[in-house]
Amino acid sequence: MPDKTTFAVIGGDLRQAHLAGLLSKDGYNVAAVGFDRDAEIPDTVERPTSAPEAVRKATCIVLPLPYTLDGATVSAPFARTPIPLEDIWANAGKGALVTGGMLAQSVLSKAELYGFRAVDYYKREELTVLNAIPTAEGAIQIAMEELPVTIHGSRCLVAGFGRIAKMLCRDLSALGADVTCCARKYSDLSWIKACGYRPAPFSSLPDKLPGCAAVFNTVPALVFDDKALSRLDRGSLLIDLASKPGGVDFEAAGRLGVRVIWALSLPGKVAPMTSGAIIRDTIMNIIDG
Repeated sequence: MPDKTTFAVIGGDLRQAHLAGLLSKDGYNVAAVGFDRDAEIPDTVERPTSAPEAVRKATCIVLPLPYTLDGATVSAPFARTPIPLEDIWANAGKGALVTGGMLAQSVLSKAELYGFRAVDYYKREELTVLNAIPTAEGAIQIAMEELPVTIHGSRCLVAGFGRIAKMLCRDLSALGADVTCCARKYSDLSWIKACGYRPAPFSSLPDKLPGCAAVFNTVPALVFDDKALSRLDRGSLLIDLASKPGGVDFEAAGRLGVRVIWALSLPGKVAPMTSGAIIRDTIMNIIDG
């Protein structure tokens, strides 16, 4: 049976809308604010008129991923009016859990000031690993929609060998792609080879690009500069999955006529229900300690 935890889901995209419904389905008391348009919320979820009202009643306040885009308000694309972050901090009860994605250091200062507990669920390994699955699937979906050829039989290159890249290489290979993966660490290059992909050190990246139908970047640093971009075939597709500032010189890409899609926040776009469940499970792990 659910414990006495009560939730306030404040803002976010369809991931958080599904999250509210999932928590309610699990038997918890849930209030949701910031979903005034274009987002369906189950009738079992309370709909307070303001964020302070919802936050004051909650023992766990859930903010989106990322929790803010401007540093002043909650990221809430479905809200009719802005939700000030200060409304969250000032109304969270002492000992309450405030959790969100990509929390800034300033949130910890607010937690100390007001007496609540702040935890960044995006730093949890169980979330980032599972979040890589819809990210990889979404990236491949984009490639399938944009390319005039099948993934099967195509040469594809993945830059980096982190969580997302590992999933991408696996899924691309399963679809029959010829997969090359660039990495810096010798240990990663060994794992790439052991998994059956073509390993390549980053120093050889430009030389590996000709002939690739699709290229996927997962490195959040400038990887695709003039030198690399100039080696891409006309008609090839570069999908940047790295968080801001990204890994592509977009000005150079435009000048060279390279097709680039900067695909951010794919889990919330391609699989919001699955992504909401991942966030739900991670939050419950945080609560359980």
